[in-house]
Amino acid sequence: MTAAPSAPADARLVEEAPKDTGHRRSPYERDRARVLHSAAFRRLATKTQVHTAGTDDFLRTRLTHSLEVAQIAREMGAWLGCDPDVVDVAGLAHDLGHPPFGHNGEAALDLLATPCGGFEGNAQTLRVLTRLEAKVFAPSGSSAGLNLTRASLDAIGKYPWPRRPGQRKFGVYADDVPVFGWIRAGAPGDRRCLEAQVMDWADDVAYSVHDVEDGIHGGYVTLRPLLADADERAALCADVAATYSGESPVDLAEVLVDLLADPLLAPLAGYDGSHRAQAALKATTSGLTGRFVSAAVAATEERFGPGPHRRYAADLVVPRRVRAQCALLKGIALRYVMRRPGFRGRYERQRVMLAELVAALVARAPDGLDPVFAPLWRAAPDDAARLRVVIDQVASLTDPAAVTWHTRLVNGTAPPVGDGRD
Repeated sequence: MTAAPSAPADARLVEEAPKDTGHRRSPYERDRARVLHSAAFRRLATKTQVHTAGTDDFLRTRLTHSLEVAQIAREMGAWLGCDPDVVDVAGLAHDLGHPPFGHNGEAALDLLATPCGGFEGNAQTLRVLTRLEAKVFAPSGSSAGLNLTRASLDAIGKYPWPRRPGQRKFGVYADDVPVFGWIRAGAPGDRRCLEAQVMDWADDVAYSVHDVEDGIHGGYVTLRPLLADADERAALCADVAATYSGESPVDLAEVLVDLLADPLLAPLAGYDGSHRAQAALKATTSGLTGRFVSAAVAATEERFGPGPHRRYAADLVVPRRVRAQCALLKGIALRYVMRRPGFRGRYERQRVMLAELVAALVARAPDGLDPVFAPLWRAAPDDAARLRVVIDQVASLTDPAAVTWHTRLVNGTAPPVGDGRD
């Protein structure tokens, strides 16, 4: 197994003077605090997870999802011997680059940003952390964003490579390659550090389990059709094989039958929203989360020993069947929540709104941009760089702010709200 890179894990891109705090906090505790106190983190409170933010007080937003990912990742990482604050930071920060309207907004901005290299939420997260958030400036006058440590930034990198033909996911835009190179100094190729793998699995576990929980509580998901109809089970498995899993639909069908028969899921078939039913639903989510996490920890320790493991000393091992169960839960949310009746019209309206908003800002910039982005637009060397600034502006907006900005700039009927992003 490859040893940890020689580049100092606790180094920051811009050297900072020590804070007058008695040096009681580790560099990674300071990273965690910086993310928690950032404007980008606060804005996650009104960014869509699966359901539109603000439609139901029970349902998760990007903010509550990120807190849950951080909690799962912190415990899993600690059991393996990772620094718990590094995996905590990764969980808290992993979605900071997501735009308004969730993955639908991400797909829309990717198309709109084609002339400047596309858009990807993970690459945008790196940009937010190392450039767009206001915290530290280099002696040259350029922004270093939150100036997190190398270890924390590396742990946030789910996809540590630039955009490649035929590959949908990537983690860095072309003009962020210099800071990306600093983060990855000494790292072995495209390999992710253990902390990034832990965060990624925590993210999968959290949204697979919790999106189903939200769907059942909201009345969008019921297990009865899957229990009663083999054709419906086959259709779900086909969706999952096409979207979330490398397993065949036939192999997934076998896993699905066992999953539906699991005592943990059995109480959900008659969910009625009562206090007792909510308790049973919570017991299911807690049980599945614990199972998925424990299985990965046990399999990793079986292959690499008891640890402690961190950085590049081990890789996370997730048993094949557990990964398939997680993918099936994602598929349930996809089929019955994200693709429920009426979704196409709503998604199309969101995409049109973002397209019109980008066009309006391109036409009005820099005057239409807020004070963070207007100077960046003026300093941009060409049209592609100026478009990237506009995309950065739109990506920073919350769901309600995107609606407000669209109404003001396209329809001309509403005043700006706050700094335009909250």
